[in-house]
Formats: sequence, C-alpha cells, structure tokens
Amino acid sequence: MTKITAAITSVASYVPDTLLTNADLETMVDTTDEWITSRTGIKQRHILKGENQGVTEMAKVAVERLLEKRGIGPEEIDLVIFCTVTPDKVFPASANIVSRKVGMNNAFGYDLNAACSGFIYGLVTGSKFIETGTHKKVVVIGADKMSSIIDYTDRAT
Repeated sequence: MTKITAAITSVASYVPDTLLTNADLETMVDTTDEWITSRTGIKQRHILKGENQGVTEMAKVAVERLLEKRGIGPEEIDLVIFCTVTPDKVFPASANIVSRKVGMNNAFGYDLNAACSGFIYGLVTGSKFIETGTHKKVVVIGADKMSSIIDYTDRAT
C-alpha cells in the first residue's frame, strides 16, 4: 500500500495598506518606539480599514493569489481550514464565507480558533485530511484583524 503524504505546494499572502506605526501609538498612549521595539520587535502594524471589512476580505485576496500562483481553479479545493480568533461573524464560519467569495463551491470548511498556535494546528489537521485519503487539495488560511479587538488608547490591551 502506498502511503499518501501531504506537502505545501504554494503559499500566498496579503496585508492591508494602512499602517499604524509605533510613532502613531506614542500619540495615543504612554509608550515609546524604543519600549515597543525592544520588547516585541514590532515597528508597524497593517490595519484593515473600511465598513464591512474583515478577515474574509483579506483571506479572499490571499486565496485568489494562491490559486493563481498554483495554477488551479477554486472548484478543485476540497477543504478550507480558516485559523482565526477574529472571525467576521460567529456563524457562518469564515471558511465558508471565503469559500463562497472565491468560488470554492466543492469545499467543506470550518474555522479553527487556537490563537497564536492556530495556523500550526490548521496545517497539521489539513495534512491529516490529505494523508487519510479523504481530501486532495486543502487550503489553510491564517488571518486575524486584531485591530477589531484592541483599543490602542488603552495600554492594557
């Protein structure tokens, strides 16, 4: 019996254009660029702006890039695992929303909420679906819109 193995065959990304820098944060809360950078290494954050703009909008762009780069159509995708702690809605799952937006109409999908380790869990879980032979093409998405749950004027957040 031939063992089926999973492999990452393509990677794509998207980040919003709007930037929030440490200098911007210095005007909002008692902090400095040096304090933030020395503790986190972060100099700037990409912020998604606009009405009705959530993780599925970012994921849509990334998945479209992925499919184009890989040279496959959205109908070839069997499974979408969307790893996020900031879904657009509680229901339906962000996986299902982005599947509809991109045209992955043959895909089963669900969200995986595990914070920082979520994408790793998603990769492992997706590989198991492939290795069991139940699915052939799995898209694993990692996307969060932390600006929707953080108050940048509150140092505690």
